[in-house]
Amino acid sequence: MSAAMKPAGALALAEMKEFAGFAAATQRYVRRSLDIGLDREDALERWSRDVVEAASIRAQYRLYDRLPDLRATIPADSGIDGVEPFLGQLVTLSAFDLAQGRLTSFSAYRFLYERLIGAAVRPWLPAAFCAAAAMPHLHPEMRRRLLQSISEAAATAQGWSTREPAFFPYWVEKVDNAALN
Repeated sequence: MSAAMKPAGALALAEMKEFAGFAAATQRYVRRSLDIGLDREDALERWSRDVVEAASIRAQYRLYDRLPDLRATIPADSGIDGVEPFLGQLVTLSAFDLAQGRLTSFSAYRFLYERLIGAAVRPWLPAAFCAAAAMPHLHPEMRRRLLQSISEAAATAQGWSTREPAFFPYWVEKVDNAALN
């Protein structure tokens, strides 16, 4: 294995461990969101268990239609000039996702959005998360938990990695152990 492959493999392993540390509902929501946002699967068919979840998935499809525009308009620098169209859409999308109650921390939110939009979004995630987490449509207790989940280091970072994520969680069919014997 080449030296260039080892860091990517180590990165993927660290990302897998991070994902494994999320609650089952968070893992399910991240996979569902990636299916929608990356156009991988028919999320309505795969993930909807009832009419409420089906309605949520339909709304998510409508909102995630903005992702190509978001990817194309990530500001190249931290200047305030081109921020409004990008950050406004990012906060709106983030507010929807946080309101679903499955992304219960900044780390889960960051994990999802790095994959939905790409590594270039990292500098903007703390601002979008804090704005969305403080929205009045969220229950006060949820707002408190979300805002307390962002570390000082994440909120005040001086720089961000430009390395793209290596691990993208995907639906895995259950294996019948009896069939293997």
